[in-house]
Amino acid sequence: MIVVSKESGEIVQADKTGDQPLSEKVKAYIKEAYAKPGAVFLGVAHRLDRPVSGLVVFARTSKALARLNKMFANGEVHKTYWAIVQNRPKEDEGELVHWIYRNEQQNKSYALDHEEYAAKKAILRYRVIGASDRYTLVEVNLLTGRHHQIRCQLAAIGCPIKGDLKYGARRSNPDGSISLLARHIEFVHPVSRQLISLDAPLPDDPLWQSFAGL
Repeated sequence: MIVVSKESGEIVQADKTGDQPLSEKVKAYIKEAYAKPGAVFLGVAHRLDRPVSGLVVFARTSKALARLNKMFANGEVHKTYWAIVQNRPKEDEGELVHWIYRNEQQNKSYALDHEEYAAKKAILRYRVIGASDRYTLVEVNLLTGRHHQIRCQLAAIGCPIKGDLKYGARRSNPDGSISLLARHIEFVHPVSRQLISLDAPLPDDPLWQSFAGL
């Protein structure tokens, strides 16, 4: 497997935009770094939204992909996100439970406080870990994996992510990113049984860098 720190604006897999995806860049890197003849296999085990930055895990063999898919499905891969949000949550830590409905045409999700047909239960835990004059840094652990879950659930409690116009931010970020980072990933390597624990670097942005000591 290979873990890559994705920049905001990059797509993980090819889509209708036709832009070069991160997966193709990683294939090119593997081919050159390991002098691989012929086509290079690279399996996508999970994804990050285009405006989000942080750690992405790829599988370098089909066997590794099958194992990684099973690990993600069983909750054996632990991901921690950092989000810079408008408005401090009422509680400094807590668990959010919503039922999320995805609107495919809008590519947007809506958080409901009750169960409804076609809506999927979404759970995350958060805690406040830092603050600036105008923004709050929140650490998030997902207990489910729903479409735009962190973005949608934080917006539902009145704390939209900085730069995330789709979910209620006041203004966009200059680079088109949203201030959400897949900060940490931890799992037991399926072959070596070694504990893999990795942190993504913070984006090269003054606000993000102000939280570098955390």
